[in-house]
Amino acid sequence: MTPALVVFDLDGTLLDTHIDLVDSLNHTIAALDLAPVTYDDLTHLVGHGAKVMIERACKLQGHSLEPEQLPGLLERFIAHYTDNMPGATVPYPGLIDAMDHLKSKGYRLAVCTNKLEGLARTLLERLQLTHYFDAITGGDTFAVRKPDAGHLLGTVELAGGDPRRTIMVGDSANDILVARNAGIPSIAVPFGYSDVPIESLRPTHIITAFSELTPDLVEDLIGAAEVRNAG
Repeated sequence: MTPALVVFDLDGTLLDTHIDLVDSLNHTIAALDLAPVTYDDLTHLVGHGAKVMIERACKLQGHSLEPEQLPGLLERFIAHYTDNMPGATVPYPGLIDAMDHLKSKGYRLAVCTNKLEGLARTLLERLQLTHYFDAITGGDTFAVRKPDAGHLLGTVELAGGDPRRTIMVGDSANDILVARNAGIPSIAVPFGYSDVPIESLRPTHIITAFSELTPDLVEDLIGAAEVRNAG
């Protein structure tokens, strides 16, 4: 039997990145003399990668961004974010223990994020977490990104997994939707950056802490999905 695969979103799921995202975003829009955004704004800004985050921040602050301005702003964001990694970013409580337990039981792990792949890899490397993952894919890895099923299914393939034995763990609509679009069970966490109550997204299951992410839970969700699909 193919080992089960647990695929994680990155920002707001694996890692609490909010301080550094806000810091680099404010550094970026300062070039336009815009007022800074706050953590309370973050849930409305993240989830679709740096380009969209910059565009949304400019719109939020009342600036009409010209298309030719975006490449320079993106370069400014990437440079500042990379230079300061890992900054204040830390794994969420209980994550390392949960991943160690899953790995000890033979499970595969992967990351599927809309963050640029290079930024995701650099951040995970500097936090010394890369070795946990059989695949790390970003918003520019494929021709599509979350919530398109192709992003998640491509990640599963790179990780050597089987979609029928995979679950997706995330904190926002893109994560729940990509799982649904790919026909894969989803686990939602409520401590990330969703701009709506996580239960309103109708994930397959909700955990409140990573101590609940156990092999038994993974197998239960995969088994229940198999029963539903057989019916």
